[in-house]
Amino acid sequence: MKEMAAYLMLVLGGTESPSADDVTKALASVGVEADADALNNLISELDGKDLGEVLETGSGLLAKFGSGGGGGGGGGGGGGGDAEEAEPEKEEEVEEAPPAVDMFGGGDGGDY
Repeated sequence: MKEMAAYLMLVLGGTESPSADDVTKALASVGVEADADALNNLISELDGKDLGEVLETGSGLLAKFGSGGGGGGGGGGGGGGDAEEAEPEKEEEVEEAPPAVDMFGGGDGGDY
């Protein structure tokens, strides 16, 4: 798969028909080792073929499989139709903290 990805990137980069060496160098430039057997198989399969036609044929084959499970359905619609409105949330009363006492124990405003 990595060989195919590198091959396609080389084609997108302007190389019409990348060689096995081109693909190996591209993969090595990012620290990935190419599988020689897979790469030789890929090059031989694509040799002399127009990549656009190969992709079009593959796309047609994939269309025969359908689109899979269809994904999940939408979320539920909620209560819907209830004549009674929900009660508004009650705000919790916040207790006020007692006044802070200064560090020296007094708060009467007198001299120390």
